Amino acid sequence: MDSVKIVLNGSELDIQNGESFADLLKRHPVKNGENIIGVSIEGELFDMHAPIPTDGKAELVRVTSKEAQDILRHSTSHVMAQAVQHLYPDVRLAIGPAIKNGFYYDFDFKDPLSSEELEKIEGEMERIVKEDQKFTRFVKSRDDAVEFFKERGEDYKVELIRGLGDNEEISFYQNGDFIDLCKGPHLPSTGFIKAFKLLNLAGAYWHGDERNPMLTRIYGTSFFEDKGLRSHLAQIEEARKRDHRKLGRELDLFSMHEEGPGFAFWLPKGVVLKNLLVDFWRDEHRKAGYVEVQTPIILKKDLWVRSGHWDNYRENMYITEIDEYPFVIKPMNCPGGMLIYKETIRSYRDFPMRVGELGLVHRHEKSGVLHGLFRVRGFTQDDAHIFMTPDQIEEEVSRVILLTDRIYSVFGFDYFLELSTKPEKSIGTDAQWEAATEGLENALKTLGKEYKVNPGEGAFYGPKIDFHLEDCLGRLYQCATIQLDMSLPERFDLSFINRKGREERPVVIHRTVLGSLERFIGILIEHFGGRFPLWLAPVQVVVLPITKDHIPRAKEVCEQLMDRGFRAEIDDRNEKLGYKMREAEVKKIPYIVVIGNREVEEGTLSVRKGGGKDQGSFGFENFADLLEEEEKVKSVKTSIKNS
Repeated sequence: MDSVKIVLNGSELDIQNGESFADLLKRHPVKNGENIIGVSIEGELFDMHAPIPTDGKAELVRVTSKEAQDILRHSTSHVMAQAVQHLYPDVRLAIGPAIKNGFYYDFDFKDPLSSEELEKIEGEMERIVKEDQKFTRFVKSRDDAVEFFKERGEDYKVELIRGLGDNEEISFYQNGDFIDLCKGPHLPSTGFIKAFKLLNLAGAYWHGDERNPMLTRIYGTSFFEDKGLRSHLAQIEEARKRDHRKLGRELDLFSMHEEGPGFAFWLPKGVVLKNLLVDFWRDEHRKAGYVEVQTPIILKKDLWVRSGHWDNYRENMYITEIDEYPFVIKPMNCPGGMLIYKETIRSYRDFPMRVGELGLVHRHEKSGVLHGLFRVRGFTQDDAHIFMTPDQIEEEVSRVILLTDRIYSVFGFDYFLELSTKPEKSIGTDAQWEAATEGLENALKTLGKEYKVNPGEGAFYGPKIDFHLEDCLGRLYQCATIQLDMSLPERFDLSFINRKGREERPVVIHRTVLGSLERFIGILIEHFGGRFPLWLAPVQVVVLPITKDHIPRAKEVCEQLMDRGFRAEIDDRNEKLGYKMREAEVKKIPYIVVIGNREVEEGTLSVRKGGGKDQGSFGFENFADLLEEEEKVKSVKTSIKNS
């Protein structure tokens, strides 16, 4: 091809073969060209130095563009690797991508690196940035690329090149004296990096495989302006304060022990919280037409062979023996649910069957990925299986979306949706996939929901909708999912009698709303900063007598509150009132009631709202009515200031 044609700002422009976007701008300058760091052609990003290989509509990528952050952070990871190489010449380089809100680079150091050395690396990075080194791109043949890195002792880079399939040309980027294997894109020069910070160190196995060497991963972030960096660092500090592992200990909710790595120990207040969440879940599902079942935790190997898990999921399963025969501690609830379905002959009149299960499941997670309640080995999954006829798909998917929307709104969560379609490896016919995907998509469109399509990212047994929940700090968590399954109905020979009196396969939806109760509680702890809304708080009111003379009245008030159904406690320790009030604040109890001489004489309560101001004086009935109304409404207010 002699040239490619792109359309930029409504004009068709020719780019000669091998020319970059920088070459084009020399012939066709644009306004504020100094802020341009690349171009997007039909959604594919190119930097100023890469040859433009394809025709299409072009969009300028400026420092203010959404795509610019990834380019900035990828480039900053190269600057960090360059600085590390200057300071530690014996280091070997692995990979350094941009990630959400930052970047990292994996290194193989000869001697261990300490956190104190990050400041020294930052200093060298600042020097490189000030030099305003230009990023330039060049290519080598596969053999020359391998030889280039072999000469430098960069074994990880050699392995990466050999894993690049049939690529005969390998691209490199250079800034100053630093050269790295890289597809790009990158900034025009290091001077575009205005604000950066190295955040922390972590261990990371090469390729994520614990059989491979443990590398040192340095995390960092960067921005085009100081304001963005300051805001991000403040958010990191707020997230540190809200860490559910820290708050879990402080609020007496749960603990983790070496004797059971990856398994949560629920403390009394944590059990109250968990049960409140389960009660809410059950109430919402009962109103939505679900019935609840329970299936055994341990089931015979034969079942898991039949379901396909034995062949495809065995490394994640715990296996035991009963009467010298293999049994599996269930990693998911689905196969047991299929057995319940098969207990009797089903008719189309039974449909839709909405069957929920709060099932305790166990998965063999690697120790390196365990993380508080977010990644555990034993958890309760709020599963449900909906059995239906094909023409009920759209309505039932819509019902699940609305149920999830209703539940998330109670906690003040926003979310966005992704529709994942047929992957390369799949089961079922094209017609089945088309009908299933159309059912999911029609439900989203009918409800007017915005969504992103992930082509080829569905499960092997069917397309799915994923809910990405956003907390008050803007962090995303994949929780709810709706999956259409074409595998288990076949494997378990499920059938129902249709309107014509013939046997037919049912359609099955697998869905969760909370996902894992443990993980969802971890999210809630951080979302609310431990200061739960009244209806969800393990302790709703603490009553504080000022002196021992006020204890009898304080006990009477506490008992009256409990008689009205509220979760109340008395703190009658021989401590000063200020000390007890500060402790109540640390425990983030929604309401603090103080009993002193005036309250005893007047029969009133002095009320303070946790995290807020004094509410004034109340009669008991007025205060109880206030609590009742707040609990009933389930009002939720969250902000980064409420913790």
